[in-house]
Amino acid sequence: MACLGIDVSENNGSNVNWQAIKDAGMKFAFVRSTYGKTGEDSMFLKNITEAQEQGLWTGAYHYSYALDVENAIREAKHCREFIEQSGVGFNILMFDMEDADGYKANRGFDFSRENITAICKAFIDNVGLVCGIYASEDWLKSYIDWESLGCPVWNAAWLSGDKIHAPQLYTNWDEIGGWFWQYTDSLNIDGQIFDGNYCYSDL
Repeated sequence: MACLGIDVSENNGSNVNWQAIKDAGMKFAFVRSTYGKTGEDSMFLKNITEAQEQGLWTGAYHYSYALDVENAIREAKHCREFIEQSGVGFNILMFDMEDADGYKANRGFDFSRENITAICKAFIDNVGLVCGIYASEDWLKSYIDWESLGCPVWNAAWLSGDKIHAPQLYTNWDEIGGWFWQYTDSLNIDGQIFDGNYCYSDL
């Protein structure tokens, strides 16, 4: 049975009300840890600690600017070192390989399925943590051979109104360890706006 959760970063501000999030029925939270080869989310430690204090199942995520396998490995090292230095544990790390700000497109990035899948694999293989991938449904269908990676998947497919149902993308999610669905970017909890998520695996 699906359960509800959110994801947060420093973009959600410094005063996330984790008590209200728990009271709203959220069972899990993904918290951004790092981005690129040097970026660190300034609210990571506060957010993940306070989420865990409320009893939420927690994961972290890394946003990638890697243009090739070599830089994906560097990002993996940076992410792992930052997490180790933070001194906190969590259940899973997710790797976000999209291009939300156009960084990759503006630098002549090779958007082939082979290159993007290889970058994802390099990060997953080198980060040294239980790791899955985050991507939109279009990216998962067109740019990432997610089935070959054999890892958990977090799918972003924003819907509205009554269309609260799982995207018909996966056939073997049990085999890859379950998956998550980010279904909205406008979940209102006590006046704060979050990305809303479902989990279709046992937490």
